[in-house]
Amino acid sequence: MIASVLVANRGEIACRVFRTCHAWGIRTVAVHSDADENALHARVADASVRLPGASPADTYLRGDLIVKAAVAAGADAVHPGYGFLSENADFARAVRDAGLVWIGPPPEAIEAMASKTRAKELMGIAPLTDVTEADLPVLVKAAAGGGGRGMRVVRDLAGLDAALAAARAEATSAFGDGEVFVEPYLENGRHVEVQVLADTHGTVWALGTRDCSLQRRHQKVIEEAPAPGLTAGLTAELHDLAVRAARAVDYVGAGTVEFLVADGKAHFLEMNTRLQVEHPVTEAVFGIDLVALQLRIAEGHALENDPPRARGHAVEARLYAEDPANGWAPQTGRLHRLTVPDGIRLDTGFTDGDDIGVHYDPMLAKAVAHAPTRAEAVRRLAGALERAAIHGPVTNRDLLVRSLRHEQFTSGHMDTGFYDRHLAALTESAPDPLAPLAAALADASTRAGRFGGWRNLPSQPQVKRYAMAGEEHEVRYHHTRTGLTADGVRVVHADADRVVLETDGVRRRFDIARHGDRIHVNATALTALPRFPDPATEHAPGSLLAPMPGTVVRVAEGLTEGTTVQAGQPLLWLEAMKMEHRITAPVTGQLTALPVAPGRQVEVGALLAVVAGDAGQGRGELRE
Repeated sequence: MIASVLVANRGEIACRVFRTCHAWGIRTVAVHSDADENALHARVADASVRLPGASPADTYLRGDLIVKAAVAAGADAVHPGYGFLSENADFARAVRDAGLVWIGPPPEAIEAMASKTRAKELMGIAPLTDVTEADLPVLVKAAAGGGGRGMRVVRDLAGLDAALAAARAEATSAFGDGEVFVEPYLENGRHVEVQVLADTHGTVWALGTRDCSLQRRHQKVIEEAPAPGLTAGLTAELHDLAVRAARAVDYVGAGTVEFLVADGKAHFLEMNTRLQVEHPVTEAVFGIDLVALQLRIAEGHALENDPPRARGHAVEARLYAEDPANGWAPQTGRLHRLTVPDGIRLDTGFTDGDDIGVHYDPMLAKAVAHAPTRAEAVRRLAGALERAAIHGPVTNRDLLVRSLRHEQFTSGHMDTGFYDRHLAALTESAPDPLAPLAAALADASTRAGRFGGWRNLPSQPQVKRYAMAGEEHEVRYHHTRTGLTADGVRVVHADADRVVLETDGVRRRFDIARHGDRIHVNATALTALPRFPDPATEHAPGSLLAPMPGTVVRVAEGLTEGTTVQAGQPLLWLEAMKMEHRITAPVTGQLTALPVAPGRQVEVGALLAVVAGDAGQGRGELRE
């Protein structure tokens, strides 16, 4: 029996595996980079081993170091999680060669399916080689890994070479494998997948379907099980194809076969030879623990002949630290609080007070709701996210709530083009107009006792300024004999943590949390602005500031101070959280300053370049 498991991963998935191991009485071992020294997964494990460095290439992609860590810590099994080395056949062999149990499929199955090009060949599908106008649009795709990394849609042949280069660079950084291929891009289909589970005794389960059509940048955002609206015949076909793919490579363990469903037909995409990010929705619907079943299979136990029956519906939303108002740039900083209402499953690699760094994927957590019907599960998850306390960097919470409540999603008629059509409307700023006033009154309630409260003479109103949703808001209020007042709004109660306001006879409660200049009023985040701006923070007109912390990986060839640049011209590329982000010139003009070079790490707001033009200063143009 397995007594100790090392998880060759980090963050949420490492914590998820540890949770099952602890419930089973199995000792756990974490590996951590220097950037993850105090990460939650390193803290909750029974033991941890340092991987020197911070980049994935130096740490979580170093199979040799991870195997040495497992041996040194006395682990007798390795679980790969997802991403990094989870679909690396050489790593699986190295684990086995060290005398350890590999909690995953045989290396030969990984080899056959982990490369999407080889998987397609196995299923009789050939990738595109000589792309012509007639083939457009096409998708450039990394052969290894997943999670949307190393993928680019190409609609113009002129952009194909650049897309191939960018996809190779991103795939190399994320997976250590720069192989890419090209396939037809089927627009407005549905992304449907089948969870499979196979033992060493010849049994293969097809555990229903999952719909993962709501994607942005080829990264899944919302997933659910079962996939809504499929006919019984199509569902049976998907199950048969998934089982056939698993049997074709003598698969063992948990895996997922992915399809694009268009015009009532299933088109094979790939087989992921690992546990998926969205596995909790299958667990909720079938009442199982997939990690526990992985452990049992690795110990040689047999599955039942038939899988358990599915019950109800489950929906999962991925919560990311990213800024919708700034090109969805990844965000970093202190996560002060993360809680959701009871009844919602929250899988996360963070806890209150943890720091979100620049080196890895910006996913904070996965929130999962299960209910007897799809409508109930969707409503429950949307309401829970709306009421969740998420204090810290900007997140995609509002997008998730609005997506779950969008008519095209609630009706089950979504497809992979959902965000292409609706993103602008879903990301429109709609902050609570009373949030700045509530923040000001909460602050004033604490100051009143310290500075003398009301005066028995007419006085000017108190004024406070806040930044909210990219705009500046000014609020005014008075101290009076009866307390704090604001024009048009009755102040029922105000203290540092709670404000109750009444308008038109309706009372609303605002819970206040302050972390430095950042203030959270219910689900609205604000930044307190200084009364007198600091001149030292001003930048020259035309300054391009880093929209996120990261590393400058490339500067456009031939770019020097004095060069004339065109509006939209790429100037440099930042790498943050495993993805490359292109910074372009906002206007046509002269490059008067370029204080950065490849390899330099920058913080958010750092000066990247200055373009003398007519647009004035800004954070620059961020392109994906």
